[in-house]
Amino acid sequence: MKLLLISLLVLVFNIPFGYWRSNVRSFSLQWFLAIHIPVPFIIGLRLVSDIGFAWYTYVFLVTAFFLGQKTGSFVMKRIHRACQHATSCLVMDLIRCLG
Repeated sequence: MKLLLISLLVLVFNIPFGYWRSNVRSFSLQWFLAIHIPVPFIIGLRLVSDIGFAWYTYVFLVTAFFLGQKTGSFVMKRIHRACQHATSCLVMDLIRCLG
């Protein structure tokens, strides 16, 4: 149960980073940062939650990581279709375009 909760947190935490990543040039510094900034957070969650680093935890957390990134990319495409003034910041785009 704890592993599923941590996986859900990882997924949700990665959505803004996937949004950012999908709006920058591939393999640029911002692209690299959008992928790697969440990693220390995930390691911290592993340590704090005491789920450890067993091999089976990687299946859940890596899947959640990439699903969060992909969900952020999907959200970016939907918002950019609905709003002409969209940027790379999910929070500001939601406020400007949907508010």
